[in-house]
Amino acid sequence: MAATKRAGRQRNQLPHCYYEGFLEYRSFEDKASRRLWTCLCGNVLFFFNNTNDNDYVEKLELRDLISLTDDCSRDRNLEAARLILHMEDGEVKITAPSLEARELWKGFIYSVVELSVPSSLNLLPGQIHMMRETVETERARRKTLSPTTTAESSSNLYLSLVGDMPACFQPVSRTEAEMTLERHSDRGNLLIRPSRDGASLAVTTRQDLNGRSVFRHYRVTRKHDGGYAIDVETPISCATLHDVINCLVDKTNGTLTPFIMEGPYEESITFVQANEENGESLQCVHSTPMPPVPVPALPPKPGPRARVPTPEPESDTGVSLYLNDTQKEKKETTLQPAHPSQTPPTRFRLPNKFVVIS
Repeated sequence: MAATKRAGRQRNQLPHCYYEGFLEYRSFEDKASRRLWTCLCGNVLFFFNNTNDNDYVEKLELRDLISLTDDCSRDRNLEAARLILHMEDGEVKITAPSLEARELWKGFIYSVVELSVPSSLNLLPGQIHMMRETVETERARRKTLSPTTTAESSSNLYLSLVGDMPACFQPVSRTEAEMTLERHSDRGNLLIRPSRDGASLAVTTRQDLNGRSVFRHYRVTRKHDGGYAIDVETPISCATLHDVINCLVDKTNGTLTPFIMEGPYEESITFVQANEENGESLQCVHSTPMPPVPVPALPPKPGPRARVPTPEPESDTGVSLYLNDTQKEKKETTLQPAHPSQTPPTRFRLPNKFVVIS
């Protein structure tokens, strides 16, 4: 059930209240509406009989919300404005006291569900500022509840599915998926997207019924033993995400077709060229291979340098012979001439005398 009876938790134990006020509430099980004091705490609507009650009588989990639509049917109160909440298990109708109050409720509900301020509503700057604060507070609250589990599971899921992602995957939210299929109905009516919890995936489909769009959302979870499961009344097991898409296409006899946003690529180069006689015309470039670009020849590498012999220094052509004072014998040494035509002189050193013999 979308709405449940009181769970015994008092108001002071509820999450932070972002917005509150009286609403006429009617679930798909109720026969008549009830005027209840409504508080948006976290991503849950809590309903009280009056403003002073501590125990809520019902609550509505907004994580099961599919979409919001305005109910244009007339009410006995001409200033009242009705709103329909399309939940996974039925519709819930609420009535705000005025059009402005309905826009505010829609804005705050979208803020906690999508974690972003909706741009399609007619809001004042101060109201937009309050919703931005609501988004920041709700993000911080969810991080406090599971500071690492959600981020890690979302990151691990994405990294492990990069190579297994079908072509109809779109990184959009539930509302954006509906808008995408509505705007580009000629490109398919089935896409797969991340789920809100970050740990699973979801398939969104769109079909026409009596002139209006009908959207359906199916949760796809990853099994612990491998593969995936389409969470319907009787779960359907699939080996890969591609098998999930093929299963939905086969079971609907091809009524559902994968959404492919990217169109085919051109096979030739075309351009518009102005012509004085015929005006502008579309020209096609012939697919002729481009001539190879000539590569300039590299200069030859320099060879090894010739080794220049180093001139040797001229050595002494004469050798001096020294005799000690106590040596009595004279030793004579003949030197080889440097040139055959010249004979160098022979030198002897005697005590206290120096003799040169030519």
